[in-house]
Amino acid sequence: MLSISILAISIALYAASWQKPSIKIGKVINYLGAEYTVFTADPAKHQITLHWKNADGLLFSSIGNLLKTDNDQKIVMVTNAGMYTPTQAPVGLYIENGIEMVSLNTSNCDGNFCLKPNGVFYTDKNGPHVTASENFENETVNKQVHYATQSGPMLVIDGKLHPAFNATSTSPYIRSGVGIDSTGKTVFAISNQPVNFHAFATLFKDVFACKNALYLDGAISLMYLHNIRNDRGGKFGPMISVSELP
Repeated sequence: MLSISILAISIALYAASWQKPSIKIGKVINYLGAEYTVFTADPAKHQITLHWKNADGLLFSSIGNLLKTDNDQKIVMVTNAGMYTPTQAPVGLYIENGIEMVSLNTSNCDGNFCLKPNGVFYTDKNGPHVTASENFENETVNKQVHYATQSGPMLVIDGKLHPAFNATSTSPYIRSGVGIDSTGKTVFAISNQPVNFHAFATLFKDVFACKNALYLDGAISLMYLHNIRNDRGGKFGPMISVSELP
């Protein structure tokens, strides 16, 4: 009887481990007096995907709606993927499954998106990349881009902070961004309290050694991170998900 009970418990534990992400992921850190939720995606273990509309052409819009499509429960992180118009369309370049849906935006305008240089987060067969928008077309000539989203401003450019950032800025907001660290992993971060651009960019540069990092968005930003942060709302344009590879 005891052996049967042990077997039943073992089967239950195995089923639970199969249904939920098995990799211990993400962390909350304190840096320069502010708290951040951070997740690092490893290309050897994770798949990064962009999502805007479902198979019926309807907007996902919220993190919760996107998570409902994850039948095998392998999504470990979701966050909004950059700026969008009042109709929830991407402001700049958007590529999904190799198809360009919105073209690169190099116009001059007001707001964070046009605080040049802005940039593009994209993936190809060699993994994830962050680059300034002005470099994107030359950098990807003869390459098949799988996913891409344009936002702005760049936070870190070739190892240096964006020149417009000021350490004494009195413009604090919740901020989210993405960078590529020195090992090729993708760092996603969101501040848990308002911070200025300089502090946020410094997190990517000095803590995670990102040569390039990109701002995704501000006060409206949210993040779902398995077992750490359970945001499921939002009224977004594109979103980024990270899933465990089989």
